[in-house]
Amino acid sequence: MAAQPPSDELEKLSVSNGGADSKAATAKKGDAADHSGDESEDDADADADAEDQTAEPAPGAAKKKKNKKKKPKKKKKAPTAQTDPPSVLMSQLFPNNTYPKGEEVEYKNENSYRTTSEEKRHLDNLNTEFLTDYRHAAETHRQVRQWAQKNIKPGQSLTEIAEGIEDSIRRLVGHDGLSEGDAKVAGVGFPTGVNLDHIAAHFTPNAGNKTILQQSNVMKVDIGVHVNGKIVDSAFTMSFDPMYDNLLAAVKDATNTGVREAGIDVRLGELGGLIQETMESYECEINGTTYPIKSIRNLTGHTILPYSIHGTKSVPIVKSADNTKMEEGDVFAIETFGSTGNGYVHDEGEVSHYALRSDAPKVDLRLSSAKSLLNVIKKNFGTIPFARRYLDRLGQEKYLLGLNNLVQSGIVEDYPPLLDKKGSYTAQFEHTILLRPTVKEVISRGDDY
Repeated sequence: MAAQPPSDELEKLSVSNGGADSKAATAKKGDAADHSGDESEDDADADADAEDQTAEPAPGAAKKKKNKKKKPKKKKKAPTAQTDPPSVLMSQLFPNNTYPKGEEVEYKNENSYRTTSEEKRHLDNLNTEFLTDYRHAAETHRQVRQWAQKNIKPGQSLTEIAEGIEDSIRRLVGHDGLSEGDAKVAGVGFPTGVNLDHIAAHFTPNAGNKTILQQSNVMKVDIGVHVNGKIVDSAFTMSFDPMYDNLLAAVKDATNTGVREAGIDVRLGELGGLIQETMESYECEINGTTYPIKSIRNLTGHTILPYSIHGTKSVPIVKSADNTKMEEGDVFAIETFGSTGNGYVHDEGEVSHYALRSDAPKVDLRLSSAKSLLNVIKKNFGTIPFARRYLDRLGQEKYLLGLNNLVQSGIVEDYPPLLDKKGSYTAQFEHTILLRPTVKEVISRGDDY
């Protein structure tokens, strides 16, 4: 989920865990086999003696039926592969929390000692629960997005695409988000972005939207998955015309540059310069006109905190004087955006993304609908971003006035769509990285990107 350069207030942001670190227990299933007992030899002899002392049964009398052994029920085999669409719980595919690791990359230069340092290994081993949650979320992300990449086709509605992704996430983590507080345990990390052409970020369809994906569109798909507030933020771009291939290649290369060069003690402004240099070495010919690919200078990557998609550090995608360093323990979303337009976005259009502010002021709300809606948001999402569609599926009605009041009161943040100039095309690729004490783990890396 895209970030814009923070204001002074954002830099002072203090993130709350929202008290939602409860774990979802996974029940172990098993069928008990039902067995009938066999008679012992002594019992059989006793029965035979008794029969000898009794009269012969009358002709035509029914013979005594022998006890038949019941066959034990076969135990159901645990699933070993994902379905299409995805529906098998991650916890069944990976029992005992054995979720795959991301791409582990050793630190370089003065930090190369970390790979073999006993002290750093000890610190790393203290983070097993943190890593389990992150790897759980990351594998869910991989399986859902790879299904989406195979199945998204022109002619589908953006609503169908977004809800297909979100419903798959909920099935795989085992939390449908319909009971109170369930979405805070695990599920969608933020509204699924399905951003077309010059819309770079923060668009997901609201109820009633009938936009259809066209053959000529360039669509950014931005997906978030969380488990116990550990959010994996990763995005890719799809197009259906090879004319746009260079645009997509430029942004993918820029993101991989950012991921490769990121690490402990790296200065964010310098990292932005390396990203920009890679991005702007490309150009793209569209309908006979050649366009230079520009980094969108007012969009950035960002740190991720528990239950908060935007932390306090930003990763620029152009060179800057920011001397802030990446540090051990940081979680970063390295995301880059390229454009054939101005390389600068502005807010425009109907808002679909919202989030409760962790530093929300205490306000005496006079509107009853705002009070009741705030209660729903706190109990169901906490500080995890949500869409209007998520309120709809909880059964909320006529909430827009109350929602706007919460935004105006500074309690809820709204995230309008971010657009470059009309007629331009934008692309996005993004990965989440963990700066662990011993290695950098590209937690969202997959075979696809």
